[in-house]
Amino acid sequence: QVQLVESGGGLVQAGGSLRLSCVGSRRTFSSNAMGWFRQSPGKEREFVAAISAESDSTYVAASVKERFTISRDNAKATVYLKMNRLEPEDAAVYYCGYRGGSSWKGLYEYWGQGTQVTVAA
Repeated sequence: QVQLVESGGGLVQAGGSLRLSCVGSRRTFSSNAMGWFRQSPGKEREFVAAISAESDSTYVAASVKERFTISRDNAKATVYLKMNRLEPEDAAVYYCGYRGGSSWKGLYEYWGQGTQVTVAA
């Protein structure tokens, strides 16, 4: 079983920044890809960003590509999502996901509990 704990969400003014963190518990964290997803009320979960196990490949959704950056620190079993120039449309619950493979492409099998991001206009 993989446990993931997100943190770093909160209330921010439009144009501000947040950095989300997700700590994984499994010893094999460094061998597995990680991703960030978000979901706001009434909408489907959106794939926001992902990173391969060794950080040699990343994905960031076009809608946030110029503002969000994903990174990871395998020594700390942590993946980050740095969000700049936040907009009210970015408000959502953000989840990190873990998949059993080194590539970020594919299904994500484990999820954290989510962290709420609220952006005030």
